[in-house]
Amino acid sequence: MVFAARWLQALIGPDLVRWGLAARHRGTPLGDYYRVDTPTIREPWDEVGFLAVDLETTGLDPRADAIASIGWVPVTGGGIVLAEARRHLVKVSGPMPESSAVLHGILDDQAEAAPDLADVMPEFLQALKGRVPVAHHAASERGFLDAACGRLYGAPLVVPYVDTLALEGRLRQRRGEVLTPGSLRLDACRQRYNLPRYRAHDALVDALACAELLLAQVAHMNKAGRMDGSHAIRLEHLLT
Repeated sequence: MVFAARWLQALIGPDLVRWGLAARHRGTPLGDYYRVDTPTIREPWDEVGFLAVDLETTGLDPRADAIASIGWVPVTGGGIVLAEARRHLVKVSGPMPESSAVLHGILDDQAEAAPDLADVMPEFLQALKGRVPVAHHAASERGFLDAACGRLYGAPLVVPYVDTLALEGRLRQRRGEVLTPGSLRLDACRQRYNLPRYRAHDALVDALACAELLLAQVAHMNKAGRMDGSHAIRLEHLLT
């Protein structure tokens, strides 16, 4: 089902796929999510709702590994809405891999006591309605969220992403800068805009860090002119 939906998306476009998925999965959290349209790519960026999202996982493979925590922070009207920010631990079956626990600090007893992903995803999908997800290295979040929706609802999460890592790479290349190993890490990107340093590998903190980075990047684009030299930044200029 997930592969078929991706094939149809490439063939007829994401809007028709979303409409079809809304009808097919009516009454489920994913079907309810698809009933609300995402913003069009021509909308001014500050009229678009975004949802910065970060996942902590048990590994790097969405097919074999699991989501251990999820955090999100809304961005509305060009500003961060901390009152609607959330972080949830997610139950993980089996022991937490030591290499993962060292990074995010989620221990076996915490993961065991956490709610199931099936109980967390409806709240996340509700928060994502009508918004565009933002992540740093969005391929990871896309892969795990696709896999989660596939397992829970039998369909992928069809939505455009803003990737602050890819956006930073484009901005630096436009300035003629050389990209070096590690120069596009979240903390390294934030330092260029004089943003404060946060402790990494907490889903809520990293989502907030990503949201702040996006606003700093857009402020830089407003000052320097967007990719083609004009100053009207629309959603299409932020998407990967």
